[in-house]
Formats: sequence, structure tokens, C-alpha cells
Amino acid sequence: MKPVPPSRYVLFAVIATGGCVLDLVTKHWMSGILDPFGRPRWAWPGLFGFQWSLNEGALFGMGQGKVFLFAGLSILAALAVCYWLFVAGAARDRFLTVALSLVTAGILGNLFDRLGLHGLRWPYATEGHVVGDPVYAVRDWILVMIGTWHWPNFNVADSLLVCGAILLIWHSFSGSEVEAS
Repeated sequence: MKPVPPSRYVLFAVIATGGCVLDLVTKHWMSGILDPFGRPRWAWPGLFGFQWSLNEGALFGMGQGKVFLFAGLSILAALAVCYWLFVAGAARDRFLTVALSLVTAGILGNLFDRLGLHGLRWPYATEGHVVGDPVYAVRDWILVMIGTWHWPNFNVADSLLVCGAILLIWHSFSGSEVEAS
């Protein structure tokens, strides 16, 4: 088995770090612009805009309040990706490296939030929270409406995860061979 080319470590680090930084910068930026109580700012009224929300769950808000379970699963997923790429050798395939770098960027961006590393405090009382409690929730801010249906708010990290997953599905159905260059 050929070793993983050093360029794949660099590619992975650049995409995963760059994506994570982009996610965290946009979350920080939007937190200073958007209403913490969730009133939307429309870019295209009734279709696309920005709305601050804090998600203590996972995909589509499922599992609310299980933030530390999801943080643990995120850590395991990031470790599994690194193992698959660099120990099992999947990083010999450039396409897989890119796809899994995007997934890792998304995992890390949302993990940062789940661990409360942003330092936010709850600005309002909710079930289980009083004003001033530390926030252990993912910061979402992209708002999309599909007709009258409100798509769950999301962020750059979520977009990176979805793009990486789509690339993985595409790769699995394309029958691609491992690319060594």
C-alpha cells in the first residue's frame, strides 16, 4: 500500500481549517448584526434572509438538550475521519480528501459552539435556562422559506457538512478509483 502523499495532509488542513474559520467568523459577525430574539432580516422577503437562533440539538433541531451527547459524537466523527483518511489511507484519493475535509470543517465549527467556546450567555429565559446562563448551542443564522414552510435555520458549518456528504455519496456511486496524484 502506498503511503498518503504529504500534499493530502496540507489539502486536508487548509480546507478543514479554512472552512471552520469561515463558519466561526460568519457566526460572530452575524451575532453582532442580528436580533438575539429571532426577528428576521430579509434579503429577499418571504424567501431568504437572516435570523439568529440557538440550536441545542442536531439535524433539524432533533434531540434538543442533548448537546453534550452531540459534542461527544462530533469528536468521535472527527477522529474517525482522520483515521479513515490518514491511517486507513483514504487520503490517497484527492476527491475523498476534499469531501472529508469539508465534513471535518463542519464538525469542528459546530463543535466549537456545542462546547460553549463562543462565550455567549442566554439573552432570554427559556425552558431550562435563565438569562445569563452559558450557551451550549449551535449558532444558526441562515433563513430559507419554501413557500410558507420555514426551513430550519442553518449556518456555514451545516452547509459544509451537507456539501461534503453530497460529495461522498457522489464518490460512492461514481465508481472512482483511488487517485494517487
